[in-house]
Amino acid sequence: MKKTILLTSVLLFSVSTNAQIFEAIKSSVKDQLKKPTTTTTKTNSTTPANSSSPVNLGSLTSTQISSGLKEALNLGVNEGVKKLGVTDGFLKNEAVKILMPEKLKKIDTTLRTLGMGSLADQGVKLLNRAAEDAVVEAAPIFTKAITSMTITDAKNILLGSDNAATSYLQGKTQSQLFNAFQPKVKASLGKVGADKVWTNLISKYNTLTGQAVSTDLNEYVTNETINGVFKMVAEKESGIRNNSVMRTTSLLQKVFGAQDGK
Repeated sequence: MKKTILLTSVLLFSVSTNAQIFEAIKSSVKDQLKKPTTTTTKTNSTTPANSSSPVNLGSLTSTQISSGLKEALNLGVNEGVKKLGVTDGFLKNEAVKILMPEKLKKIDTTLRTLGMGSLADQGVKLLNRAAEDAVVEAAPIFTKAITSMTITDAKNILLGSDNAATSYLQGKTQSQLFNAFQPKVKASLGKVGADKVWTNLISKYNTLTGQAVSTDLNEYVTNETINGVFKMVAEKESGIRNNSVMRTTSLLQKVFGAQDGK
């Protein structure tokens, strides 16, 4: 009898305990369902690559930079004119040599076919002689253009390409340089006899072929001479930018030294 009572008590306790556990689990589940669902989104954080820090121009002002750029340009003009304004300064320098005008290349071909190549060579030689004679007048014309030029973006030009200042000068002054320099070239073409030789060349070609070829040699040689000077200026600018030995003044050292780390 006692065993029966004991067994019954154990069973009742077990049922009661299980019921309590069940109620606790049920209550816990309800609480979880009432809570708002949160979603954890995994984000990939990308660390930007270290970009090179901008060149520190220190205390340099735009006025100082502009003055330094102009000084470099003037050096390029003066040295370039000295190199070009001598016999063979254009003719023997392949970078600036003035070739047969595009419109007249068929004259060159025809003359050489007819065994008159020396006449064509003489024509090209005299174009270069005219440029060599006229270019000595270029320095003051270029200097005036450089002095009067306002550089509106000096810092970016300083930190630009090896010929950034030269390109800026050419873009700002090409037309005024042409107008000022053209009379000098015209006089030089007459002085070296290029105008007469070319008039004769074109006349002979037109007679032989029945064509009517013509070109403005003054305009052509003026443009080619100016472009030759710009090439020399660009060469000097590149040297100053990349070789500290060529920075021969304190201003050039200060201004172009600041761009060394670009």
